[in-house]
Amino acid sequence: MTSVETLRRDFRGTIIEPGGAEYESASRSMLAWGSPAYVLRPTSVADVQAGVRFAADAGLVLSVRGGGHGFPGFATNDGGVVIDLSELADVHIVDKERHLVRIGGGATWGQVAARLSPHGLAISSGDTNSVGVGGLTLAGGIGWKVRKYGLALDSLVAAEVVTANAEVVRASAEHNPELFWAIRGGGGNFGIVTAFEFKAHPTTDVFHGKISFPPSEAATVLRGWADYLRTAPEELTSVANIANPLTGGPDAPVEIYVSVDGDDPALAAQAIDPVRQLGTVIGDDVALRPYADTLVDGMALPPGFQLITRSAFVDTEHVPELLRILAEVGVSERPPFIAVRSLGGAVSRVAADATAYAHRQAELLVITTIAGPVPVIEAARPALEALWERIRPHVSGAYANFLTSATEEDVAAIYPPHTYERLAALKRRYDPANLFAGNHNIRPQ
Repeated sequence: MTSVETLRRDFRGTIIEPGGAEYESASRSMLAWGSPAYVLRPTSVADVQAGVRFAADAGLVLSVRGGGHGFPGFATNDGGVVIDLSELADVHIVDKERHLVRIGGGATWGQVAARLSPHGLAISSGDTNSVGVGGLTLAGGIGWKVRKYGLALDSLVAAEVVTANAEVVRASAEHNPELFWAIRGGGGNFGIVTAFEFKAHPTTDVFHGKISFPPSEAATVLRGWADYLRTAPEELTSVANIANPLTGGPDAPVEIYVSVDGDDPALAAQAIDPVRQLGTVIGDDVALRPYADTLVDGMALPPGFQLITRSAFVDTEHVPELLRILAEVGVSERPPFIAVRSLGGAVSRVAADATAYAHRQAELLVITTIAGPVPVIEAARPALEALWERIRPHVSGAYANFLTSATEEDVAAIYPPHTYERLAALKRRYDPANLFAGNHNIRPQ
């Protein structure tokens, strides 16, 4: 019996092949196009096992799709197998007293927020509805509750993983603890997570919105913003955007997004008013909203468009000079879209070697993005490269969830040497043939 015949016998989900009615949409992810030979939509863990066995036996490239938002296009391929987990998206509260939640590997954060909101619960996650729980969590998870409750992976207590030999294992502090360490930051290198178990936290509505300042005040506002966040209440998480192409590019206002975890107006005013005092406020839409409403809708990349996203971390010593450069570049010709995310708080209280996400002491995360048709990308690329050349001495590392590329240099930036060596040893144990290579790949040691 051929491997394809075995797949058709054992797989109970949907098998989509070229020429099929669903193939055109199933073959692409949110940000990439592909032409896989098979798109498999499992409806059970046994289906996932069958899909893994098939890809390994047939010697085909394997991609795993959760939400499909991976910037490098990891969620599709050409000529290989895509295991699309979208049918494994159940969200169950398994222990109300302990706030334990079991989430299918194909769920999105919008689905999670909608399910938990009526129960007054939330999980620190990202900021986009359609982003997959799996891709975000396995690499980190930085969102609107990050300073109060840490990364998404910091709330993870266990996971159900299908390994490269199609075995189902449990990863937690008590079961396969080294694998549990690895999947918290090591991406999809070690298997397919078919279910996550998180400890949620009680939540209320939150004060959330955007405060805008003139672009001419960028240097003063950014510096004051960063200085303030070092002593701000941890309930406050904030993101600064400059040169937003949707609001004017070099003429765009400085956008300071704030989110205060709590519905107490006095606490919100105490946390947010110092931000309002940083400059001349020209817009302020901060309001009390359900936490689920802070997650925005993701957009699929239009045909013919490209996206280039880079990221790096900034420690306290380099913040002033970095922000000075960003403010200067933000009002120059053809600037990239620049976002700076606040970290610290709960993130920094976890030891650097406690998880495979090692950048615990960074104060900020800087992200640049250019997008558009190829001519637009090529016109914007020189300014992008010039910016990164200037800030290189002031940044370090990289955040996997905000990288379009997946070079060896990227992998080295994501994982410091000691972290990488530990991951590589585990890769050899769990995936010696590197079946799970569609990621920021850790090669077997």
